[in-house]
Amino acid sequence: MNILIETVFLNWHIILLFFFIAILYSSVGFGGGSSYLAVLALTSLLFTQIRATALLCNIIVVTGNVYIYMRQKQYQWKKVIPLTLFSIPLAFLGGYLRISQTFFFILLGFTLLFAAITMWISNKTISNNKTINLSLTKNAGYGGIIGFISGMVGIGGGIFLAPLLHLTNWDTPKRIAATASFFILVNSISGLIGQYTNPEFSIDKNLTLLLLATVFIGGQIGSRMSNKFFTPIQLKKATAILIAFVSIRILIKYLF
Repeated sequence: MNILIETVFLNWHIILLFFFIAILYSSVGFGGGSSYLAVLALTSLLFTQIRATALLCNIIVVTGNVYIYMRQKQYQWKKVIPLTLFSIPLAFLGGYLRISQTFFFILLGFTLLFAAITMWISNKTISNNKTINLSLTKNAGYGGIIGFISGMVGIGGGIFLAPLLHLTNWDTPKRIAATASFFILVNSISGLIGQYTNPEFSIDKNLTLLLLATVFIGGQIGSRMSNKFFTPIQLKKATAILIAFVSIRILIKYLF
């Protein structure tokens, strides 16, 4: 108990940030992995701990979203399954690969910067029911590439998948949010298993338990808010600024 209290005292600012991130992201159907990574990247945690913690938080947050979307029957499995066909094994492979700390942070920096730019410019979502069915090859290819990168970095991949699906008019905004939640869940689980099988796997158990409890509560609150206070566009803009700031700091530190 004393150790947990000490952990809370030392990391109260991280816990508070994770709480608000979970509320905001779950309110629009996402896990928040990119923001968790951005916050943890500014701490003294080992990069292996950062990846695992972000994925665990992702799983906790989006599980509730997936359950709600399933009850609302928002999934068209004939479209969702091809996206995850190769993403799951490649997320596992990405998580399993041994990478150096420098490579991880450089990859993370570019990943976060790309995510920030994408979030900032993708301010339009389709508003009609005219959707396009991508071929099995394209669905599997997009999912596989995103899954592999996600496994290495420690995100679920929704931050890349959702803008891509909107851009291609893949489906309605709500079904895209539902699909992104499922994609994040299965790839976070697969990437985490891949990391766990890596001999270099490590995690700060006390801090991680506190953060998991925090994002669970925040995720439950956010999933029931259903965009009452923040629109997806407002969330994207605010988050893009935070992620861009962190990504630039990381790249400056590890490239120069």
